[in-house]
This record gives sequence, structure tokens and C-alpha cells, in this order.
Amino acid sequence: MAEGNLIELIKVLRDRTGAGLMDCKAALLATDCDVDKAADWLREKGLAKAAKKASRIAAEGLAYVKVCSKCGKTVILELNCETDFVAKGDAFRELVENVATLILKEDLTTVDEVKAKAENLFADATVKMGEKFDLRRFVVLNKEEGQGIGSYIHMGGKIAVVVVLEKEDEELAKQLAMHIAANNPSFINEGDVPAEEIAHEKAIQLEAAKNDEKLKGKTPEQLDKILDGKVRKTFAEVILASQPFLMDPSKNIAQVLKEKNNNVLKFIRYQVGEGIEKRKDDFASEVMSQIK
Repeated sequence: MAEGNLIELIKVLRDRTGAGLMDCKAALLATDCDVDKAADWLREKGLAKAAKKASRIAAEGLAYVKVCSKCGKTVILELNCETDFVAKGDAFRELVENVATLILKEDLTTVDEVKAKAENLFADATVKMGEKFDLRRFVVLNKEEGQGIGSYIHMGGKIAVVVVLEKEDEELAKQLAMHIAANNPSFINEGDVPAEEIAHEKAIQLEAAKNDEKLKGKTPEQLDKILDGKVRKTFAEVILASQPFLMDPSKNIAQVLKEKNNNVLKFIRYQVGEGIEKRKDDFASEVMSQIK
């Protein structure tokens, strides 16, 4: 592999795992430069500082929520631009508002449909602001009779959340939207975690256990219980029901919902730029000084 490509992969892997530069290099070389396998390798060796998904803020733009009082629908979207300077400007915010309005008015369902309908909007905005604009994603929610819906926009549009409740409760819906923005859960309940993800995590924990002196001599039954506990603990951090409630950490979300006799049916959380690779920064010099 070319040296420059290895440097970029090391950067991606370090951002994802928090491991040291040399450990990242070793992991990539041991896994034929497969970043996902290298991340698992680091965790198995106990070298990764955190087992979190890669979600770097890599592109500029706004996450936005618009509620239609007439039709009762809500749209959450992410619209990207090239610079933070433009993202903070009134002209870009007007573009985002216009696109959200178009989606609701025309009852559009796909990104391609919106781009076709909004072609002139984007063209005019490019002439006005001198940047390329792109609608990355959106979802339209239409609550059923008796259901509740709440939303929250954080940091002026860096994060946007919509949550749908089984029963109408404006205050709870708002609080949960704020909680989701802050804690970034991946699932509502434990039963929502795909079986393959649980199996994958258990395999990682099993390999990690081989390098843990404290687990030497454990019987297979004991080890299995310990690994199940570690897996549950790992997923508890990303399961909404298990998370301590932002407004009252003495309770978890499941307890709060039980007290309120309510349930979360769905939530959507957009964070601007997550998973999009940003412009390359000057990382090469730091890496080369340590791996040559």
C-alpha cells in the first residue's frame, strides 16, 4: 500500500478508537488495512480507548426540523454546504427552510425527488453564496391520533432530533428529544439490537478475555456469564431505555416512561456531517515522525 494511503487509514482508525499511532499502524498491517477489522483487533488486544462508532463531524451545514401546523406532518433533514461560515448565514438558513417547506408541501418522499424539485433553489443559492449545496437525508413523520411528537435543535442546527411517543405529552417529548441529542442512543430497547451485532460484540469480548489475566482459570460457564455481562454493559450505553435520564439521572429512561405511562415509538437524530469525510488536514507530518 502507498505510504500516503496508510497515513490516511491510520488517522481514520485513531479517530475511531483513540489508540496510539503505532498501535493503529500495527492493527492495519495485521488486518490487510481493513479499518473495521483493525478496530476490532485493537479492542481484542485491549488497545482501543473506546469502542464507539466512527461519527466524526466532517461536513458543514444544518440539521433542521419543521412542523406543519396545517397537515400535522414533521420533517427532519440535513442539508450540507462547504464552509461553516456559510452554514451560519441567513441565506443558507433560508435555503434550508425553503427546502423543508417544499418537502412538506409537495409530499416528497425521496432525496432524488427533492433535488429535482429544488433544482432552481440550489442553483440560485450557489450563485448567491458561491458554494455547492446538497440535501443529504430527510424523514417525514406523520403522527397518528393520540400520539405525541417532540423535537429539539441543538447548537443552532448542529444536531436535530425528533421523537414520537405513544401518547401525547409535550413536555416529556421535548425532554426526551433533548436527552437523545445529548446521549446519542442507537436503539430504543434491548430487544431492538440486531442479533448479529450482539454476536459480533461477544466475539470481540471473547478475544479480549484471552488477554485478561483476571479471567484466567475461569470455567466456560463462568466466562460465558462474564462475557454476557460485558456485552449487556456495552449496549446499555447506546440503548435509550437504559440510559440515565438527562433531566433526572437518578432514573433511567425506562423508569421515566413507566411513571408517565408512555412509550417511545421512534426517534431520529441527525448530527451534521456524521460519517462524511472532511477536507484532509495536515496529519502526515505527525504520523511520519513516528512510523518511519
